[in-house]
Amino acid sequence: MRILIIDDEPNIRRIVQMALARVDAMEVLEAPSGTDGIRKARESHPDAILLDVMMPGLDGPSTLAALKSDPGTAAIPVIFLTAKAVLSELEQLRDLGPAGVLTKPFDPMALAGQVRATLRES
Repeated sequence: MRILIIDDEPNIRRIVQMALARVDAMEVLEAPSGTDGIRKARESHPDAILLDVMMPGLDGPSTLAALKSDPGTAAIPVIFLTAKAVLSELEQLRDLGPAGVLTKPFDPMALAGQVRATLRES
Protein backbone atom coordinates (compact mmCIF):
# COMPACT_ATOMS: atom_id res chain seq x y z
CA MET A 1 0.00 0.00 0.00
CA ARG A 2 1.33 3.46 -0.92
CA ILE A 3 0.51 6.32 1.47
CA LEU A 4 1.18 10.02 0.93
CA ILE A 5 1.71 12.05 4.11
CA ILE A 6 1.10 15.79 3.68
CA ASP A 7 2.32 17.66 6.76
CA ASP A 8 4.40 20.79 7.23
CA GLU A 9 6.19 19.31 10.27
CA PRO A 10 9.26 17.26 9.25
CA ASN A 11 9.19 15.31 12.53
CA ILE A 12 5.59 14.19 11.96
CA ARG A 13 6.41 13.10 8.41
CA ARG A 14 9.43 11.15 9.69
CA ILE A 15 7.42 9.43 12.46
CA VAL A 16 4.63 8.51 10.02
CA GLN A 17 7.18 7.24 7.52
CA MET A 18 8.90 5.05 10.11
CA ALA A 19 5.63 3.84 11.64
CA LEU A 20 4.02 2.81 8.37
CA ALA A 21 7.10 1.51 6.58
CA ARG A 22 8.57 -0.45 9.48
CA VAL A 23 5.43 -1.71 11.17
CA ASP A 24 3.40 -2.54 8.05
CA ALA A 25 5.86 -2.34 5.13
CA MET A 26 3.82 0.43 3.49
CA GLU A 27 5.48 2.68 0.93
CA VAL A 28 5.35 6.24 2.23
CA LEU A 29 5.65 9.37 0.12
CA GLU A 30 6.04 12.77 1.75
CA ALA A 31 4.97 16.33 0.95
CA PRO A 32 5.66 19.39 3.16
CA SER A 33 2.68 21.45 1.97
CA GLY A 34 -0.79 21.20 0.51
CA THR A 35 0.41 22.44 -2.87
CA ASP A 36 3.24 19.90 -2.99
CA GLY A 37 0.87 17.20 -1.78
CA ILE A 38 -1.62 17.85 -4.56
CA ARG A 39 1.20 17.64 -7.13
CA LYS A 40 2.55 14.40 -5.62
CA ALA A 41 -0.94 12.88 -5.48
CA ARG A 42 -1.43 13.63 -9.20
CA GLU A 43 1.98 12.15 -10.06
CA SER A 44 2.05 9.08 -7.82
CA HIS A 45 -1.62 8.08 -7.36
CA PRO A 46 -1.24 6.84 -3.76
CA ASP A 47 -3.70 4.39 -2.24
CA ALA A 48 -4.48 6.91 0.52
CA ILE A 49 -3.41 10.30 1.85
CA LEU A 50 -2.77 11.32 5.45
CA LEU A 51 -3.39 15.07 5.55
CA ASP A 52 -2.51 17.53 8.30
CA VAL A 53 -5.35 19.97 9.04
CA MET A 54 -3.34 23.01 10.14
CA MET A 55 -0.64 24.03 7.67
CA PRO A 56 0.53 27.44 6.46
CA GLY A 57 -0.62 28.42 3.00
CA LEU A 58 -3.02 25.77 1.76
CA ASP A 59 -4.49 24.15 4.89
CA GLY A 60 -5.89 20.64 5.12
CA PRO A 61 -9.53 21.45 4.34
CA SER A 62 -8.51 23.52 1.30
CA THR A 63 -6.16 20.75 0.15
CA LEU A 64 -8.94 18.18 0.52
CA ALA A 65 -11.28 20.36 -1.55
CA ALA A 66 -8.66 20.68 -4.29
CA LEU A 67 -8.03 16.93 -4.31
CA LYS A 68 -11.76 16.18 -4.51
CA SER A 69 -12.29 18.64 -7.37
CA ASP A 70 -9.55 17.07 -9.51
CA PRO A 71 -10.73 13.98 -11.44
CA GLY A 72 -7.22 12.53 -11.19
CA THR A 73 -7.21 12.58 -7.38
CA ALA A 74 -10.90 12.66 -6.40
CA ALA A 75 -11.10 8.93 -5.68
CA ILE A 76 -8.06 8.81 -3.38
CA PRO A 77 -9.21 8.37 0.23
CA VAL A 78 -7.97 11.14 2.52
CA ILE A 79 -7.56 10.79 6.27
CA PHE A 80 -7.14 13.98 8.27
CA LEU A 81 -4.47 14.11 10.97
CA THR A 82 -5.29 16.77 13.52
CA ALA A 83 -4.23 18.03 16.91
CA LYS A 84 -7.82 19.23 17.39
CA ALA A 85 -9.54 16.85 19.74
CA VAL A 86 -12.73 18.75 20.62
CA LEU A 87 -15.74 16.74 19.45
CA SER A 88 -17.39 19.67 17.63
CA GLU A 89 -14.18 20.37 15.67
CA LEU A 90 -13.81 16.70 14.77
CA GLU A 91 -17.42 16.63 13.54
CA GLN A 92 -16.78 19.73 11.40
CA LEU A 93 -13.80 17.98 9.83
CA ARG A 94 -15.83 14.81 9.19
CA ASP A 95 -18.49 16.92 7.47
CA LEU A 96 -15.88 17.88 4.84
CA GLY A 97 -15.95 14.29 3.57
CA PRO A 98 -12.61 12.68 4.38
CA ALA A 99 -12.36 8.91 4.74
CA GLY A 100 -11.64 9.53 8.42
CA VAL A 101 -10.04 11.70 11.06
CA LEU A 102 -7.15 10.61 13.29
CA THR A 103 -5.89 12.72 16.15
CA LYS A 104 -2.38 13.73 17.14
CA PRO A 105 -0.54 12.66 19.06
CA PHE A 106 -0.93 9.17 17.70
CA ASP A 107 0.67 5.89 18.71
CA PRO A 108 3.23 5.10 15.98
CA MET A 109 2.88 1.38 16.63
CA ALA A 110 -0.90 1.55 16.12
CA LEU A 111 -0.96 4.00 13.18
CA ALA A 112 -0.84 1.41 10.38
CA GLY A 113 -3.76 -0.49 11.89
CA GLN A 114 -5.74 2.73 12.35
CA VAL A 115 -5.13 3.69 8.72
CA ARG A 116 -6.18 0.27 7.43
CA ALA A 117 -9.28 0.21 9.69
CA THR A 118 -10.29 3.71 8.56
CA LEU A 119 -9.95 2.76 4.91
CA ARG A 120 -12.03 -0.41 5.41
CA GLU A 121 -14.80 1.62 7.08
CA SER A 122 -14.92 4.33 4.40
